[in-house]
Amino acid sequence: MWGISIMTDAFSRCHPILNFFYFAVVLGFTMFIQHPVYLAVSFVAATAYSMWLNGVGKVLKINFLLTIPSLLIVALLNPMFNHYGVTPLLYIESSGNWVTLEALVYGIVLGCVLFIMILWFSCYNQIMTSDKFIYLFGRIIPAMSLMLSMALRFVPHFIAQLKVIRNGQKCVGMDVSNGKWFKKVRYALNMVSILVTWALENAIETADSMKSRGYGLKGRTAFSIYRFNRRDKILGGMLAVLFVVSGYGCYHGAAFSQYNPRILLAGFTIFGRVPRQSCSPVLAVITFISFGIFCFLPLMLDLSEEYAMKKSRSHVHSEMTVTYRQIYEELANEMEGEHK
Repeated sequence: MWGISIMTDAFSRCHPILNFFYFAVVLGFTMFIQHPVYLAVSFVAATAYSMWLNGVGKVLKINFLLTIPSLLIVALLNPMFNHYGVTPLLYIESSGNWVTLEALVYGIVLGCVLFIMILWFSCYNQIMTSDKFIYLFGRIIPAMSLMLSMALRFVPHFIAQLKVIRNGQKCVGMDVSNGKWFKKVRYALNMVSILVTWALENAIETADSMKSRGYGLKGRTAFSIYRFNRRDKILGGMLAVLFVVSGYGCYHGAAFSQYNPRILLAGFTIFGRVPRQSCSPVLAVITFISFGIFCFLPLMLDLSEEYAMKKSRSHVHSEMTVTYRQIYEELANEMEGEHK
């Protein structure tokens, strides 16, 4: 079962600028390039990395069970309100409009983009902590960076605090699982009141704390534990090269996609039509492979480090076994010599 501590994640220990660059690229490509192959690669990479960071059970329970219904809603709402396209599927007499294949497919694509973005943001919240975000943007936009940092950690922090409050309410017998429905509502409102009060107090304390530290003042220095070492240079070079190759291929039509008025996808022939912006198959394959390696690079880094750690531990264990065996043999020889 995957799901590791953030302290043992190799990519999280890299320089914050690499973490931010990686997530900016994958989120940007997922949002603006809506080619099915790109979305499929991004989905597999986001799912695998989210399972690695958060655990398989949590991803399946929260992301899939709660997000898939939203995906279906988005996919079905788009053709109900947008009627572009040239391939009619169903005629709705009440509204006098057609449900078209293009609108339905684009609704599914939008739902997939939303779903994949949520998966990537679950990884982002684990890797890009508030300290890293403030380190990157604290001197450029101090007030905005603090607000964005607080906003990004708002929901996870609220959920964690709600668990603490609920455990305390359980101890005094005032949990939402106790009593009749009227008492359950009253207990729930009481917990919400406690949570909102804590949130307001926490915001005031954070503002006072940052103000007392001189946050945002000119000439203010800040302690930093981040150093751009040799590993960061190698990883940064790889990310930059893969990004340039992927961007070059997309610029030349490797990821071209169109859903209005007809569905046109680079590398695919749909209803006998091929987009004019298509590039050579070799460039398309290189582009997709580059983007796939870019997406899977943090997971590959984690797996390689874990393999190296296991190999090192087995080597140390074998050396310790040999050492203990030598000690026992020497003791046995000494005891035999004394008896003689």
